[in-house]
Amino acid sequence: MRTVDLNADLGESFGAWRMGDDARLLEVVSSANVACGFHAGDPGTIRATVQQAVRQGVAVGAHPSLPDLAGFGRRRMDVTPGEVYDMVLYQVGAIAAFVKAAGARLHHVKAHGALYNMAATDRSLAMAIVAAVRDFDADLVLYALAGSSMVDAAESVGLSVAGEVFADRAYRSDGTLVPRSQEGALIADEAKAVAQALDMVRDRRVLAIDGTWVAVRADTVCVHGDSPGAVALAVALKRALDAEGLQLRAP
Repeated sequence: MRTVDLNADLGESFGAWRMGDDARLLEVVSSANVACGFHAGDPGTIRATVQQAVRQGVAVGAHPSLPDLAGFGRRRMDVTPGEVYDMVLYQVGAIAAFVKAAGARLHHVKAHGALYNMAATDRSLAMAIVAAVRDFDADLVLYALAGSSMVDAAESVGLSVAGEVFADRAYRSDGTLVPRSQEGALIADEAKAVAQALDMVRDRRVLAIDGTWVAVRADTVCVHGDSPGAVALAVALKRALDAEGLQLRAP
């Protein structure tokens, strides 16, 4: 049976601030990207999220970000490759400690927000992320925007990489995501998001916002845990992928 991964960004509550329905999403997805405390999350939230994921048999990954709690990691910062290496290594190590304590092993790393989008087009930042992941554990999988500099960087050093696509985000003709600040960046219609995901998984292409088709490699499909309707979208995606004869499995 053919397989595809369905991942969700989780563990994004912080202190008294509650974000997302992690418990229900963990009943649906096959892998979880756990916030490391830089854009969201705290030690208690990380522990609880990791433990839930391990109990559900969901692959656990680290979701490192720029140090931007106030902006939820979605604001660009002027950072050097050396700074990116340090912050990614630091955050991956934190999540890995909780995963080990839960009796499991860290499976993957996926950069968050602005860091993810910056590294998708900046090879020096992509190489910094790849180096941090490789130096921590060369057997980890890097989740990276399909067709981006991060994919190329990971492959150049022999690191396993999963091309990631987004059901609920619009694309530009160069394969990058439409910035959230622009109109039409988010796809709120569930049916449209599912249809886009099927285009990417089944046909390996996505319709960009300018009407052109862009080739993509869809190894893993992301659901944003902080989005309204995230659980319903995840359920709809799983149902649609099942109908295509695809089994959900982490890469």
